[in-house]
Amino acid sequence: MSSELRQRKQKTVKSSRLDTDINPVTDERIDSHEDSTDQSEDGVSHDEMDDNANIVWQFSSQLSIVIGIAVAIFIAYGYAVYIWTLHENRLWFSNIQEVEREISFRTESGLYYSYYKQMINAKSLKQGLYELTHDNITENWRTINVLERMNIYQEVILSVLYKTLNIQKWLQPVFFYIYSVFTIHGLYLIALYMTTWMLSESWLAGVLAAAFYVFNKDDSTRVEFTIPLRESFSLPFLFLQILFITYYLKPGLSATKQRLSCCCIAVCTFLFALSWQFAQFVLLLQALTLFSLALLELIPMSQMRWILSIQFVCLLLVCVAQFFHPMIPGSLVISFIPAAFLVTYLKGQEPSAHGLIRGTFRLIGHVTSVVALTVVINVIVKSILLVEADEHIFKFLSAKFGASNTRDFDANLYLCVGAFGLLPMDTFYRLTDHLLFPFYGIAQLSLLVLIIIAVWKMLRSSEPGISCCNNDTNSADNHQHWHPLKDRPELAFHCIQTVFFACLAISTMRFKYLWTPEMCILAAFVVSDYQTWKWLLKKCDIKSEITVWIVRHASTLTLLVALLIRVLPNVKAELEELREFYDPDTVDLMNWIKDFTKEDAVFSGSMQLLAGVKLCTGRKLTNHPHYEDKLLREKTFQVYQYYGRRSPEEVYDIHKSIGTDYIILEDSICYSGGPPGCRLPDLIDIANGHVVEGIKDREGLVVPLYGRFCDKIRQRKNAEYTKFFKLVFKNDTFHVYKVL
Repeated sequence: MSSELRQRKQKTVKSSRLDTDINPVTDERIDSHEDSTDQSEDGVSHDEMDDNANIVWQFSSQLSIVIGIAVAIFIAYGYAVYIWTLHENRLWFSNIQEVEREISFRTESGLYYSYYKQMINAKSLKQGLYELTHDNITENWRTINVLERMNIYQEVILSVLYKTLNIQKWLQPVFFYIYSVFTIHGLYLIALYMTTWMLSESWLAGVLAAAFYVFNKDDSTRVEFTIPLRESFSLPFLFLQILFITYYLKPGLSATKQRLSCCCIAVCTFLFALSWQFAQFVLLLQALTLFSLALLELIPMSQMRWILSIQFVCLLLVCVAQFFHPMIPGSLVISFIPAAFLVTYLKGQEPSAHGLIRGTFRLIGHVTSVVALTVVINVIVKSILLVEADEHIFKFLSAKFGASNTRDFDANLYLCVGAFGLLPMDTFYRLTDHLLFPFYGIAQLSLLVLIIIAVWKMLRSSEPGISCCNNDTNSADNHQHWHPLKDRPELAFHCIQTVFFACLAISTMRFKYLWTPEMCILAAFVVSDYQTWKWLLKKCDIKSEITVWIVRHASTLTLLVALLIRVLPNVKAELEELREFYDPDTVDLMNWIKDFTKEDAVFSGSMQLLAGVKLCTGRKLTNHPHYEDKLLREKTFQVYQYYGRRSPEEVYDIHKSIGTDYIILEDSICYSGGPPGCRLPDLIDIANGHVVEGIKDREGLVVPLYGRFCDKIRQRKNAEYTKFFKLVFKNDTFHVYKVL
């Protein structure tokens, strides 16, 4: 053993000497000579020439890093200004009334922003936090903890910063809020830029990725018109986390760098999960990605376990921060992580797969085991914690993929929302027209082929115990397992994760904002990757490093220029288009509520409108757009009966039972157009078991006894209605009735 150890040490010393004899500019090996003082024809020693070349190389590398960082900051600042300009041009935000600014935060955006406003207007931070944890305005006759029910810590943090930094002297609260969001999205662009730079070893590729993202903004982000949405805060932290995972997966990192990477991953994962209720589904896809890579021996098991452990701990911390909200421990990702640990632990006790058929069956067995374990753990946890808050999601998924033909109101409501439908084909036309999709397709297909090759070699392994992640690159046995992704596992991570994001985006359009940024990274990477161009040029018998450098950067610049030529006219036209917010009917409604109703008055209406009522007037609500609560969903269905065909007595009894003082009826809902079966009145009728005109499937449906409430109540002389409800306000859009 001692002689064998000495031989290994000698090989290591020899290898290290060979490594030092590399020209840092040309990357070619330099022949060693005993006479280190050989002179060139000019009288300069070879050692001096090597030292000069090394100095030049180090200086150029450091200069490139400085330039790359400066470009990243410039791009981030420019992007923040760009989306602010678009937002300003669309609404003339800086010049409209405060009530108009607030109304511009549509649907749930207005609800989230209302808590920021509530904290700003509180007498003290302590009082503001108490009002959030003991809220009886958002849902009448029910005191809720808003910090538990909703992901609004970002509003709390921004309000604390606004008040403690004394910013109110020179900036209004609403501008501080939107400037903060746009700044975070500047960091988002830096994350995409740095990830691409890291993968391709060229900051110019980062510029191309940023350009792809910005100029495909219709499919990459919607921040400029949905500023307070949870994804506007969370996605920047997700892609910062992906940046640090990319760095962590790179082979050869020191222990210190690995620990630092894990700390950064943990911080970003926590902030991502804290700021979005759908983060659990994204983290599940990421966990599936890492489990797949570890199972296929593309990354070490230890790295997978570390990242999954970080996810698990961060989700539990978010659960604590949200006062032990049961949706988090009841999530699939919390059940998947221990299942993955158990399956990989058992796999580690057996030799690596050898033989194609046997290896394939083992992989299938591992996948089946982890799925079954996840389901079992999830069912047990939900049974213990009595988790019902997310049942509407599974009803929706079941109906969406044809597993059930439901008449459930909640499931059909999601099915009829375009954002939760399939990704339309015109998305691919736009992405192709802006040059993104073709290059992404090349990158994705190429990486999938390389992964297939790696898996094929792993499955055909003839020597047990040899892993594709074995770091002993001098081993002859390990050479047969070498594949192009062996030294670049971070590429395999992006490839598999993008496949999962693509499946999610294609099935549910809302999540295309996860897929498109990954497209930008991979498309820019494939154009500028050093290893790719070196391999291609070598096939053409070109081995010059300078030629590789010139070709790959010229290709990147050419595509960048082509993209700018294609999109700049549209960008210029968009920046020159000036519009103004205009919604006088809603403004009139909000002003009337503030001026002519009591401060403790209770309003019923559509979820979207009531978010604005709370924001603009502070009045109490019966329902609201944050739908992750079973009791609220049931109450919303009851409230919406005034858009169904129910008797005035039934509607009156419903609203008296929940304490409604005023109901707001919207003509745009009562007389809405669109396909039969997806109008809100139709959804109410179907759930009530009433026949809907234009729907052929009438099995089990009955003809209603009453006309549509929202239409019949407008007949003022109808005593059946006037004895229960009194018209107190109307305009071209809204009718407000007092419940007598």
